Amino acid sequence: MSLTDRLRTLAASRAEIEATEERAEAVRAVGCTPVDQLPVRSRARVSGVVRSVTFRPRDGVPALEAELYDGSGTLVLVWLGRREIGGIVPGRRLKAEGLVCMVDGRRTVFNPGYELKPRPGE
Repeated sequence: MSLTDRLRTLAASRAEIEATEERAEAVRAVGCTPVDQLPVRSRARVSGVVRSVTFRPRDGVPALEAELYDGSGTLVLVWLGRREIGGIVPGRRLKAEGLVCMVDGRRTVFNPGYELKPRPGE
């Protein structure tokens, strides 16, 4: 690591450090695309960490909504007809796959396939 890189790391905010770590983790996930590069109206696979989980009904239908962060951006994952899903909790790493669309200016995937990543020690 060069002196410039070390100084940049020392001066970086916690959010910048976390974003760098998440980008590095997402790059290691084979076949995954960074969130900020996801093409709309195409299938994609992403890897990241769940930042939040919210129960938010849509048109009277139960819907579980999770924000997946990979260091480059946030992708909204929505499971229709679900109130909760075991393992989908803030802080959990996962891979998700599905059709990317734009909803209210945010990249969103409805009913994605997903794979929970093991936690340290699992």
